[in-house]
Amino acid sequence: MLIPVERSGSVETFDLVPSKIIGIGQNYRAHAIEMGKGLPEEPLMFLKPRSALIADGAAIARPAGFERVDYEGELGVVIGTRASRVSKDDALKIVLGYTCVNDVTVRDLQKKDGQWARAKGFDTFCPLGPRIVPGLDPRNLRITTRVNGAVKQDSSTSDLIFDVATLISFCSQYMTLEPGDVISTGTPAGVGNLSPGDVCEIEIEGIGVLSNPVIARP
Repeated sequence: MLIPVERSGSVETFDLVPSKIIGIGQNYRAHAIEMGKGLPEEPLMFLKPRSALIADGAAIARPAGFERVDYEGELGVVIGTRASRVSKDDALKIVLGYTCVNDVTVRDLQKKDGQWARAKGFDTFCPLGPRIVPGLDPRNLRITTRVNGAVKQDSSTSDLIFDVATLISFCSQYMTLEPGDVISTGTPAGVGNLSPGDVCEIEIEGIGVLSNPVIARP
């Protein structure tokens, strides 16, 4: 997927081909409470397939027959340097930049399966964009999700249970992080259902707006 990357005041095009997309569950305090869960003792990792990835402006295809297909606005971290077992102190040094991610989820299947691969793995279930921005401080970025212009999520990465450096270090203890890999850092409170005809926007301070229409899955 081709995506713009800002570098020293200029914009380059980066071909984003992640070997893996690592999601982090229940990583905002308010969202953990919203979902009826306690605060996790360590990051809760899951994987989304690369085939779920779509760009800004592309359509999210909502499968029929499910009560809840939720948006989840998240800060995405794009890895720039191959790394294994990196320390927390060095973790941000391997980051290419930051972007917006929508971790779309079939809530019915998440509950039914007890694990999340099917619920979060549909084609089109990982919108990402509109660009990758290096050099941001990920500790306190405002994140807002809107559906048809109405604000549904409004929070800050300061509410993360495990911050970005901790997540990178943690993930790298178990799997080598490759250039282009994405870590999606968790969603704030306010998740909700998407319907065909909706337009979902994820806006993160310093990055911009990721906007995707919703259609019925063919």
